Amino acid sequence: MSGKPKGERHIGLLNGFAAYGMWGLFPLFFPLLKPADPFEVLAHRMVWSLAAVALALLVIRRWRWAAELLRQPKRLALIAVASAVIAVNWGVYIWAVNNDRVVEASLGYFINPLVTIAMGVLLLKERLRPVQWAAVGVGFAAVLVLTVGYGRPPWISLVLAFSFATYGLVKKTVNLGGLESLAAETAIQFLPALAYLLWLSADGGSTFTTEGPGHAALLATTGLVTALPLVCFGAAAIRVPLSTLGLLQYLAPVFQFLLGILYFHEAMPAERWAGFALVWLALTLLTADAWRSAHRAARALRAETVSAGAALTTGTGGVVATATGGVVRDADKVASGSGPSGSSGSSGSDVVDARP
Repeated sequence: MSGKPKGERHIGLLNGFAAYGMWGLFPLFFPLLKPADPFEVLAHRMVWSLAAVALALLVIRRWRWAAELLRQPKRLALIAVASAVIAVNWGVYIWAVNNDRVVEASLGYFINPLVTIAMGVLLLKERLRPVQWAAVGVGFAAVLVLTVGYGRPPWISLVLAFSFATYGLVKKTVNLGGLESLAAETAIQFLPALAYLLWLSADGGSTFTTEGPGHAALLATTGLVTALPLVCFGAAAIRVPLSTLGLLQYLAPVFQFLLGILYFHEAMPAERWAGFALVWLALTLLTADAWRSAHRAARALRAETVSAGAALTTGTGGVVATATGGVVRDADKVASGSGPSGSSGSSGSDVVDARP
């Protein structure tokens, strides 16, 4: 990412702040949709999200992927799983916000990285470094402390964290771009959501046509509210290092946490503060370890470049210059968290985030 002009990096940072800022302010939006219940809001979000994403794809003329996807039943099945999992995530989040559980919802996105790591160990047999094991252990202790504090397991946080971690795991396997993926997922959700809305209207339980045009317009904007942060996220992903995005992702739960305490005045007794403090300690350990690992890999690549250059004869100077430049660029990418490790942020469509 070091080759990006400063102006491009600034645009990327602004888009990153915009994306995570909008996700962080979602608790202010969903209460505006009352008296619609969470299921009606969720169904409208599915229907209008497809409309918004389809319009965006129509504008940029990106449809070739759809025909290819239809010829790949295994990828379609995985997208169906992703669609079901993100529907659970969205539904629980909407319910939590509209039932004064904003702080508990924010906890779900704080512990999501820890759950993702744990799933990598259990399902993908990944090996962790000692600091990562320590972070997972601290996170587990935090859940125990919060269970005591709440008098029950923090099920909202756990469902949000596990559903989003599962979503990320499936998305990594499918490897489909952000807008395309959201279009495919909402296309699968569309018919059940539309059928539910039609049934709700016939049963007299719909608020779309009974609460005035303002309420109907707000329900329709759920599609735009879903798609707009994703577009900003994609614009950020191609301009700033993945490590920077990794830090920016904490903005959303921080904003939600602060809104829950300062705006919605949710209770935070001492034991909950203790649980959150443990979660933040675990995230600090993870972040510090990730930075240290990235810089160590970058130094190793640069050292390899120097030894390779010394071994070559001066008669291949042009080759040396080309190879050296390429390896140094790879080192810069590793230092920024987007190098040969396979987690490249070189394309906005390669990185997907479908927050609540």
